[in-house]
Amino acid sequence: MPEIVLIRHGETEWSRDGRHTGRTDVPLTDAGRRQAELVGEWLEGRALVRVLTSPLGRALETCRLAGFGDRAEPREELLEWDYGEYEGLTTPQIREQRPDWYLWRDGCPGGESAADVGLRVDGLVAALREADADAAVFAHGHVLRVLTARWLGLGPESGALFKLDTGTLSVLGYERKTPVITRWNSPVSSA
Repeated sequence: MPEIVLIRHGETEWSRDGRHTGRTDVPLTDAGRRQAELVGEWLEGRALVRVLTSPLGRALETCRLAGFGDRAEPREELLEWDYGEYEGLTTPQIREQRPDWYLWRDGCPGGESAADVGLRVDGLVAALREADADAAVFAHGHVLRVLTARWLGLGPESGALFKLDTGTLSVLGYERKTPVITRWNSPVSSA
């Protein structure tokens, strides 16, 4: 059964500072570029038939620095959650105006809800399940968490259960015919 290797892009200034980074194209930090190179070392020699990536620069650069830029297929479905009016804000800043705000329940005004992101990735999840070979997916924290929930047959809001740090590797696969997580949120230095 095929495995899907998920790679969250390397660190950016905004991810480091806890700012919601949806469609703003923030570059990798030096630490983020090093994380991307370590991803490449971990993936070296692995037979990946497909390499999919978000079209945003931080994911594309992570993919390129990992050594897969020439094989990358940019996919709009892998864009990060659209945070609308909350783009660039931290959760504490948002909660100054909406004390009970919870991304996974409330979504973002002028942006997306968990259900919206789930609908966006469902076709991609179906295509990955039908594949007979391993693939790598370079993208962003929240969209990868929703993709994982949908891989497991859970509602998109269940992505809240999967913490995902920058520059980490996760692997989706199967136990017999049941979709499972076989590795999660592994730092590349110890992957």
